[in-house]
Amino acid sequence: MTSDSEDPNDDVQYHLEVGEDDVADSVLLPGNPERVEKVVDYWDDHDIVAEHREYRTATGNHDGTPISVTSTGIGGPSAAIALEELARVGADSFIRVGSCGAIQEEASIGDLVITTGAVRQEGTSKEYVREDYPASADHRIVSALVAAAEELGYDYHLGVTCSTDSFYAGQSRPGFEDFEASGSDERIAALQEAGVLNFEMEAATILTLANLYGLRAGAVCTVYANRVTGEFRTEGERKAAKCASLAVSYLAEMDAAVEEADADGWHAGLSIDR
Repeated sequence: MTSDSEDPNDDVQYHLEVGEDDVADSVLLPGNPERVEKVVDYWDDHDIVAEHREYRTATGNHDGTPISVTSTGIGGPSAAIALEELARVGADSFIRVGSCGAIQEEASIGDLVITTGAVRQEGTSKEYVREDYPASADHRIVSALVAAAEELGYDYHLGVTCSTDSFYAGQSRPGFEDFEASGSDERIAALQEAGVLNFEMEAATILTLANLYGLRAGAVCTVYANRVTGEFRTEGERKAAKCASLAVSYLAEMDAAVEEADADGWHAGLSIDR
């Protein structure tokens, strides 16, 4: 039983200020609140349903499918709060939508990275479960994101992401006055050798919590920086949002196909028509 001191609001969530009728089953999770308006540009309609701190939430329809978006702010701690409170009002599917830094040469500026799993180089998920628990993306959401990227004609890369708590030291960048964290060069080299595609700051927390709670989650990010080539450009900013929005519509059709076939899960033998 939750005491009043731990759950101070009866009708709305404490941080997000959303209630049970405010969000759809599927929610996109950008970091920056300013990205919310860019996400909803691709929808049929939307309403801003809540704004509090770093959390801005809008709900509407994309291609006739109910959809919501909530900004999480930067990093695992605030992303965990968003997922916790969205789940408490009924959301069950989450797609992290953002930008990232690639650490493999082939992931060019403006490409998408669709995450299949994440290295938990952050601290938030470790407060929930042992460190060797995998941060894996839901296979149905990954499939929906791939289908959306293919339909849109976007270049994308499928693989493992590394989530960090620090944009600078944690991602092997120099800090103030060229401060360099101990083992920085070795850490990024080890990740590259392991085939890890990119750095970002929220996916591991979102994926871990979703798995723990029996929910579904995935992540798609646009590459802004490539650490191998030394390039940085905010190019293709809206690609991840457009891909994720379309993926939610695909996801709804996939769910309907699974239900119609009375299958235990999505598989290659099922088909959807668009």
